[in-house]
Amino acid sequence: MKVLILTNLFPTPWDPLRGAFNRQQFERLGQLHDVDVITAVDFRERLGERRGEVNAGHVHTDYFVFFFPPRIGRSLHAICWLLSLLWQRGRQIRNAHYDCMLVSWAYPDGAAVGWLARWLGIPYVVKVHGSDLNVQANYRLQRPQIRSALTGAAGVVAVSRALATKAIGLGTRPSNVHVLYNGVDTSIFSPDMRAESRARLGFSTYTPLLLFVGNLKASKGCLDLLEAFPALLAAQPLARLIYVGTGAARATLLERAKALGCLDRVEIAGAVAHAELGNWFRAADVLCLPSHNEGVPNVVLEAMACGTPVVASRVGGIPEVVPHYAGILVLPHQREALSDALIEASTRHWNHKRIAAHARGFRWEDNIRQLDAILHAAVESSAPAGASA
Repeated sequence: MKVLILTNLFPTPWDPLRGAFNRQQFERLGQLHDVDVITAVDFRERLGERRGEVNAGHVHTDYFVFFFPPRIGRSLHAICWLLSLLWQRGRQIRNAHYDCMLVSWAYPDGAAVGWLARWLGIPYVVKVHGSDLNVQANYRLQRPQIRSALTGAAGVVAVSRALATKAIGLGTRPSNVHVLYNGVDTSIFSPDMRAESRARLGFSTYTPLLLFVGNLKASKGCLDLLEAFPALLAAQPLARLIYVGTGAARATLLERAKALGCLDRVEIAGAVAHAELGNWFRAADVLCLPSHNEGVPNVVLEAMACGTPVVASRVGGIPEVVPHYAGILVLPHQREALSDALIEASTRHWNHKRIAAHARGFRWEDNIRQLDAILHAAVESSAPAGASA
């Protein structure tokens, strides 16, 4: 099949590490089909410097610049997204004669692609990830646009049962909703000697390491984690908190760490290539991701695949993938409970082999087989009666 994928969650020259989970999935899909990926680039980001090249195999990549009114008019973003796409890539898309489209992110991407697909007469599938339904669908003007995109789709792919339930609550037929957990690349994320990983990163074998991997923004709970950290330091004076990632909260984290008197025990390592994250997960004693909302974050699956236990928020699909023997879950925004969980996690005896074995059950091969079937069904459902798919 000839498949067009449209999304904002994919590497670009201005953010080459973006959407690693989508890159992994789309590359594997590209081994089965002729796949084009066109990525939306925020016009403000496009004004910045290139930070690298897009490194994706088995797919053809392109991008368009998404123009929209910043800070206001969010309910207009879908139409702005569509007009930006048509202006820059419309003729290319019309002439390509795609069999189907896959859109990854419900708003504004999904809403815009729903209109585009109806205009072109092409079936489309929407993949939902987390805050596109957990946050955007709560807004009065965005909600009907998201509902229309989901109900008009030939299929909806949800990365967790929690998101699938939300999609059904928006009016999507249950038979049209499919739960596909992301996979784990075990060639990168697997257990190894912790001492060796620490040596590669320059950490002492005996230092308790607490790791955060993700965007440095408040909704990911990075500030909550910092507020909870001094309690762990009181119990484990040699502990260190390492943030891997970039984002708007970086300066705030450093200022607050200084105010809390723990700046010397906090490090912001910056962005790390996906292929290099395995050492960080293996080096850590605990991964902590106290997000305020989530789908199923791949960093949780990848950390567990390395045998590393997890302390995370009980939100979205996280409880679906973190069993009691692999981590501790707490309610979001509860900093005292988070402190208690970190202290408990630092002293509990974890069965690292069992944790890794559990995570190996999340296989990209299974994910792609199911996604391929969903796309085939989408094409077949749109074929004229009597026509072959």
